[in-house]
Amino acid sequence: MRRIDAIGIGLGVFIAGGLAYLGLQLVGLDNQKAGIWSQVLLFSGLVGWLATYFFRAMGQKMTYHQQREQYEQDFLQKRLEELTPEELARIQAEIEQEEQSQV
Repeated sequence: MRRIDAIGIGLGVFIAGGLAYLGLQLVGLDNQKAGIWSQVLLFSGLVGWLATYFFRAMGQKMTYHQQREQYEQDFLQKRLEELTPEELARIQAEIEQEEQSQV
């Protein structure tokens, strides 16, 4: 996320809080109750966003983690394609030898 994105999100949340406050006043709540309920709505939204963040972090579904895994897969696939048939056969023989020694 870029800095301008974070600023835009912060500004959007600030404006949403103000609109919630005004909307609650239009519904008929007095200033104090409208302020409290708009804060409750914003706090609930923050807690909900944090919950989704924690679930993504624990499940390793963050953008950085996914990009890193994809890069590693692409890198290894490219290296595999660059190997000559002799090198590939040698590596395969080494893997088979390691598997036999582990059993």
